[in-house]
Amino acid sequence: MPVRGARRPTLAGVADHAGVSLKTASRVLNGEPNVAEATRERVRAAAAALGFRRNAVAADLARGGVSKLLGFISGDIGNPFYSALASGIEQVARDHDMHLITTSCGEDGERERLLTEELLERRVGGLVVTPATGDHASLAGELAAGTRLVFVDRPADGLVADTVVIDNRGGVRSAVRHLSDHGHRRIAFVGDNPQVWTFRERRAAFLQVMAELGNPGAENWVRSGAHDAAEARSLVTALLDGPEPPTAVLAENNRVTEGALRALADAPGGARVALVGFDDFDLADLLGVTVVAYDAVELGRRAAELAVIPHDPAASPRTVTLATHLIPRGTGERRP
Repeated sequence: MPVRGARRPTLAGVADHAGVSLKTASRVLNGEPNVAEATRERVRAAAAALGFRRNAVAADLARGGVSKLLGFISGDIGNPFYSALASGIEQVARDHDMHLITTSCGEDGERERLLTEELLERRVGGLVVTPATGDHASLAGELAAGTRLVFVDRPADGLVADTVVIDNRGGVRSAVRHLSDHGHRRIAFVGDNPQVWTFRERRAAFLQVMAELGNPGAENWVRSGAHDAAEARSLVTALLDGPEPPTAVLAENNRVTEGALRALADAPGGARVALVGFDDFDLADLLGVTVVAYDAVELGRRAAELAVIPHDPAASPRTVTLATHLIPRGTGERRP
């Protein structure tokens, strides 16, 4: 029986215990043919007795193969959006006989860098990253070496690589025009971290379409820093308590939408304020929340396909953009 705390048994130890050569033990434990059945059973019994565990990653790489591990570094693991992304990535991993390793950087650029290094050191067969803020230029060498590295939801900063995103600008344009078509001019935009690419894209689209619609001073209606529902609730409440409250709110993501809903429920007359949320979410249909929606699972699938399906490494990096669509359910159709 293996002793707790003892050194991990080696392949050489298994070979010695079974009375065979190191090469024979390796062939047995790697499932290779042309080994006598009695010898095969003796090696397996020795491995079981010693508690030997085969290093599948090292074995795959030693035979010139590719690791069966697919890595995914997400942002905030508590956000259902990342669960949907992981679901799509895992579907592709399973279809290609790979195993998914999921971890979260918590939107911390330094932690993302450390996690990326750790997964690459383990020679994952592919790596999908939702990048936080920070420069990714240091990964150029990995791409040149053939590492299958894909960025999802946001592009890398300082590095041109395979990327899968959604049509952020198109989604915001459809939301603002929808609110405008229902009579709104005082439209607020409430979002998360202004350093994140998705915020910058959505904010830029908001300001552009507001200008096109002849709504001056739209910058005064932009609020940021709503990393969770509580902060979003506070920001929306402050807007509604202002001297010239907005008649409509565009929430930048699902967490902001949740906070906005709570703020509107608390505010006198909040039920008359229109709301469109970017990102669909559970129960949004029952709550009657108008949203800009897209298929987050498909987003993950497309990113994983770029990471695991072989392609010409000399080809230019690919960018895939998934469409968004507005779903009117009630909150976005309120008139001022």
